[in-house]
Amino acid sequence: MSATYEIFRGKDGQFYFRLKAGNGEKILASEGYTTKANCQNGIDSVKANASNDARYKKLTATNGQHYFTLTASNGQVIGRSETYTSTQGRDAGIASVKANGPGATVVDLS
Repeated sequence: MSATYEIFRGKDGQFYFRLKAGNGEKILASEGYTTKANCQNGIDSVKANASNDARYKKLTATNGQHYFTLTASNGQVIGRSETYTSTQGRDAGIASVKANGPGATVVDLS
C-alpha cells in the first residue's frame, strides 16, 4: 500500500486532510479548511514543502512528548504530527513525511 492524503469532513463541517504512510499510520494532520478547494491547496503545499528541512519545526508539548509542524514559505503551519515519546520517533516521522509527502495520492472521503 502506498502513502495517501485523505480528505475528510470533521464534525464541525470543515475539511481536513491527513497524510498516511504506506503502513496506514497517520504522519501529518491539517488544520480545518472552510472549503474543499482550500484543503486541496493545503495538500499541494505539503507536497511542495515536504522535502525542505527548513520548513520543519521540532517541538515539545507541555507533557514532554515530541512533535513537529510543517510550515509553508509564509510561515503558516500546514500540518502537525502526532506526538512521539522520543526525539528519534519524531525525527523518523519527519523522514516519513519527506519520503511520502511529495508523491502520495489523494483519496477524497468527504
